Formats: sequence, C-alpha cells, structure tokens
Amino acid sequence: MSIIPFISYLSLEKNYSPHTTKAYQNDLVEFQGFCSRQFNVDDIDQVSYSLVRSWVVSLVESGVAHRSVNRKIASLKSYYKFLLGLGIIEVNPLAKHKALKTAKKIEIPFSEVEMEEVLSQIPFQDNFEGRRDKLIIELLYTTGIRRAELIGLKVKDVDYQAMTIKVLGKRNKERIIPLLGGTKELFLIYDLERNSLPEIVDKAFIFLSVKGNKMYETLVYRIINKYFSLVSAKVKKSPHILRHTFATHLLNKGADLNSVKELLGHSSLASTQVYTHNSIAELKKVHFSAHPRNKK
Repeated sequence: MSIIPFISYLSLEKNYSPHTTKAYQNDLVEFQGFCSRQFNVDDIDQVSYSLVRSWVVSLVESGVAHRSVNRKIASLKSYYKFLLGLGIIEVNPLAKHKALKTAKKIEIPFSEVEMEEVLSQIPFQDNFEGRRDKLIIELLYTTGIRRAELIGLKVKDVDYQAMTIKVLGKRNKERIIPLLGGTKELFLIYDLERNSLPEIVDKAFIFLSVKGNKMYETLVYRIINKYFSLVSAKVKKSPHILRHTFATHLLNKGADLNSVKELLGHSSLASTQVYTHNSIAELKKVHFSAHPRNKK
C-alpha cells in the first residue's frame, strides 16, 4: 500500500500541520529506503519487527540521537496502527517495541532580569522592524504562544476591546488568550508602522517582513537570537525558550498548573508539568523560610 493515504489521513482526519505530516512522510520514506537497500524489500506493510529493529540499530550506529530514533519509530507505529484499522495487517509489528532511553532534556528559561533587560533597556529601532521585533518578544513572553501560532496570527484574531487574541494551535484547536495592557499598546504602535509599509502582500496576517510578506519561521528565530544574545549567555536562545520562560515565571509566581495548561494549549497536564522543575527552586525558598521546623 502507498503511504499517501496515511499522509492524507494525518492531514485531513487528524488535522496535523503540514510540518508534522511532512516529518511522518520523511520517516516512512527513509524506512522504505532502508528496507529496499538492505533487504531488497519494497513493500513495508508486511515487515517483521526484526527488520525494524535492524533499522533502529543502523540509526544508532550512525550517530542518530535516541530521541530522534524514538520519533521515527513513533511515525512507524502510527502507520502500522493505521493499517491495522483498515484490516490490511493483523498484527502491529511494533506493538511490543520499547522506546530507547533518553537523557532528560531540561531547557533553561530566561530569567526575569534578562527579560527586563531586553524589553526595557535595549533600544529598539524607531521604525517598522524595531516596533515589530519588540512586539514579537513581548507577545511570546506574555502569552506563551508557539512560533507557528505567532506567524499564523491574523488581524481579525486580535480583539482590542476584549483585550484578547485568538490563536490557532496544534490540531487546529482554537484558544483565547488574554492580552496585557502593555502588549496592547505595542500592538497599536506596530499597527501604525505596519499600515505605513509601501506594499502589504499578505494583508490578513499581522506579522510581516519589510516587503509586506507573511513572516517565516527562521526570521522569528533570528529576531529572538539577535536581541537575547545581547543580554544572555545561554546557549539556546529561541522562541520556544520564551514559551518555556512564560510558563516557568507564571508557575514561580504561584499560578495554577491547570490555568497554565489552558494558556499554553496543552491537551494534558503531563505536557505542562515539564515546566515545573524550575519552580521547585522557588518552592524550596518558601519551604525553607516559612516552615516552623526549619532552624533559623
């Protein structure tokens, strides 16, 4: 069976993003290539687990990280689950597969001091790019939205009267996020600059390049890396770290985990709990200073 029906299923039925469906497709094509080269097998529908295991070994030996291998295997699992549902196969060859062990990945958020330095002390240029860049940093930090959600934000999604934005998240799930007063002010200032551009190609979208085109992912990354490189020595400076920072700072200030989950657009608390490790330090401070059994 061709993998095209499966990719269509992910896109149309599961509402996966083009980026995600492309990743699944790449993993399956890569596995097909391995089977064809190493075992002269062109049809991957009826393969045994031993063949999949050989691919796993090959990936590990070639230096692919365990986390990446697990992601590729997850793609295969989904594919065979799809075939199982259609009755094309009777047994999922990966039913008893155990994921490779991975080191726990801890990403370090920006500190409150670093955030204050970027937003209050760095002189942003008094032009379209400067206004846009500051709003992007402010919005990512005060709402916790993903990079793709920021890029996809449309003019109609911002409600200045209600002080909210409507975000289209993963699986095309919409959520409403409140805006802070300072963020609204930056929006209004940016709107003036945006409307003064010589040409606006993608009129529906809020964030544009200087040529009036919809922003793209690498540009957002470059903006974050540019400004935070001025105040932070952290190795990783990306839009996702700002999302991480948003969640960590809220939790450090006593925000309810369920509320943070809703703001982030997570489907389960398990996804949100990865951000709680930093708030443990704050909890220790409170515990140390407030508990009567602690000897002053």
